[in-house]
Amino acid sequence: MEQQVLGRTGRLVSAVGLGTWQLGADWGEVSESDARAVLEASLEAGVTFFDTADVYGDGRSEQAIGSFLKDHPDSGITVATKMGRRADQVPENYVLEHFREWTDRSRRNLGVDRLDLVQLHCPPTPVYSSDAVFDALDQLVSDGAIAAYGVSVEKTTEALEAIARPNVATVQIILNAFRLKPLDEVLPAASAAGVGIIARVPLASGLLSGRYTKDTVFAENDHRTFNRDGAAFDVGETFSGVPYEVGLEAAARFTELARDRVGDSLTPAQAAIAWAWQRPGVSSVIPGARNVEQARANAAAGDAGTLGPLFMSGVREIYDEMIKEHVHDKW
Repeated sequence: MEQQVLGRTGRLVSAVGLGTWQLGADWGEVSESDARAVLEASLEAGVTFFDTADVYGDGRSEQAIGSFLKDHPDSGITVATKMGRRADQVPENYVLEHFREWTDRSRRNLGVDRLDLVQLHCPPTPVYSSDAVFDALDQLVSDGAIAAYGVSVEKTTEALEAIARPNVATVQIILNAFRLKPLDEVLPAASAAGVGIIARVPLASGLLSGRYTKDTVFAENDHRTFNRDGAAFDVGETFSGVPYEVGLEAAARFTELARDRVGDSLTPAQAAIAWAWQRPGVSSVIPGARNVEQARANAAAGDAGTLGPLFMSGVREIYDEMIKEHVHDKW
């Protein structure tokens, strides 16, 4: 597994990490035993970076990781969690008192004295321009409650504002073959500042695996069912905001590209993950996995050879011809 620096934390982490939203909620049911098996398989495959949030299953994802860490005290895993989405989404809630309350809860869930990395979880846009917010985060570092902090964003403008902050260690942003806008400004700015990029939704909620059809049915409690129009949270988190039918056609083109350029050496999903972590400035890519097979396959993409410029130009062609018109300006 390729190892890369996690921005200003200075930590080395696996180029392919594990997103654990699905271990908490919103992707259908995942049992405790299945969650543990995914974590075990990921570690065995070389994954040393887990991303979670206090809101995933209202703490269930954090607790699953905490139990796992207790049984693997010398694993070398870096855990990034997120905070803020359990409260009303108004800037007034992003204050030191609440930060202490939220991080204390995450520390209990994860069973640690100090959190490796805490990210503001897609907060209201005015939060990024508040000096008081970042002063409060600096205080948490001084207190020893957290080792470092970053932000998870929806908009490229939010990412750029956060990168300009001197103590922001990482920025998490949607980046995949259907979401190329961060390549133009965000990744170069992050690289120049030494800020790590955590790439989420690398498979566009599974579309880029090439496994879905117009007849695929997702569970009622899967966000790919209930959030296609952004009813629950930003629609960009579901299929990268691309209409499902358009995404299916573009995914078919991506599958053809992968077969032409890498043959049988990588599946389309692995090619999509490898493409993401190989973008300059990306520290780690965090695909989710609901079972052991997915976890192992995702991790294997962290050892993929360089995909090269022809693959990149093919991705750009699909994006320009099929996806770009559907991408919201704010993304």
